Amino acid sequence: MGRSIAIVEDEPSIRANYVEALTRFGYEVRGYASRKAASDGFASRLPELVIIDIGLGDEPEGGFDLCRELRAKAATLPIIFLTARDSDFDVISGLRLGADDYLSKDTSLHHLAARIGALFRRIEALKQPANSETVIEHGPLKLESERMRITWNGAEVPLTVTEFWMVHTLVRFPGHVKNRDQLMREAELVVDDATITSHIKRIRKKFIAVAADFDAIETMHGAGYRWRS
Repeated sequence: MGRSIAIVEDEPSIRANYVEALTRFGYEVRGYASRKAASDGFASRLPELVIIDIGLGDEPEGGFDLCRELRAKAATLPIIFLTARDSDFDVISGLRLGADDYLSKDTSLHHLAARIGALFRRIEALKQPANSETVIEHGPLKLESERMRITWNGAEVPLTVTEFWMVHTLVRFPGHVKNRDQLMREAELVVDDATITSHIKRIRKKFIAVAADFDAIETMHGAGYRWRS
């Protein structure tokens, strides 16, 4: 079988449709109807990617709780929210909790499959042997490309795969302004401006958690972002 995917969706017909469709794409797919069922299933084995709805049964925020729980267990596990709730508040909340992507249920199946493929391509890099490592060092920052690992003065910064590639895009060319389109293209994101802003805020918070004086990411109003040279 192909890579393992879990879909957590409380509507039986929607869950069955996604399980069947993603199985046709060659994935090994399991469906869960509730946060508890998913948590119980993940206790024995984590899937390689998780797709979550926000409202789960009688838990209107159950998907957010599950995302928080999963992110605590596995810092780089790809997590996608697939939900009918597409307000800016919900999108930003999902990304703050560490989701890699946030898609509306209006999204076509082919677009969903493309997003899944992009996330899997990125985590493939984790399996590269350390001796083939491409390392970028810039002041206190050390970025190990193949293992998607970033440290600041030796302390690891726990970034999601999406966050890692956004930092990678900025760090490769310090002092160069990267606009939102460039960040989306290089991080293989399909999102709006508000979502990019939310990712940048979250990245800054993670660096500040290991270095209170962190200020290397500069906002260039109306233009984008740059890594201070």
